[in-house]
Amino acid sequence: MKDYDRRILSDRRKQPTRALSRYTFFGRRRKFRRKTDQERGGYTDRYSAGLFFVLILIVGLNILDAFFTMIILDHGGREVNPIVGCLIQLYGDKFWVWKFVIVSTSLILLCLHSNFARARTFINAVGFIYIAVVVYQIFLLNFRFPEIP
Repeated sequence: MKDYDRRILSDRRKQPTRALSRYTFFGRRRKFRRKTDQERGGYTDRYSAGLFFVLILIVGLNILDAFFTMIILDHGGREVNPIVGCLIQLYGDKFWVWKFVIVSTSLILLCLHSNFARARTFINAVGFIYIAVVVYQIFLLNFRFPEIP
């Protein structure tokens, strides 16, 4: 018993877990157990299947948005997003590559911070905005440009 009292144990929880560490791909922590830790937010080693679904949905909607944008532009439409409009002027039909890289990089950063309330809110907002944009583009393709098969 005396030997146990002499040991000095360092508490691993004194320092926060880094966003990128050796546990990012091989760690075991999926969520926080304590309610206070869940409210405060932080970084975990693994992420939920629901988050993965939402992020893949946003990437898919991003690809659909670029595809529908190219079709609408070919039929006389115009781009209303000034950032994408600048990319179209600079890179022409290859704008979708840069659009994909920008959105995907942003989603990776949001995924890393997804246990914070603001990041979760932002991920959900981006998903809803992309759904609205793609639905609007489908509406344009069906009613504004009905000659498109």
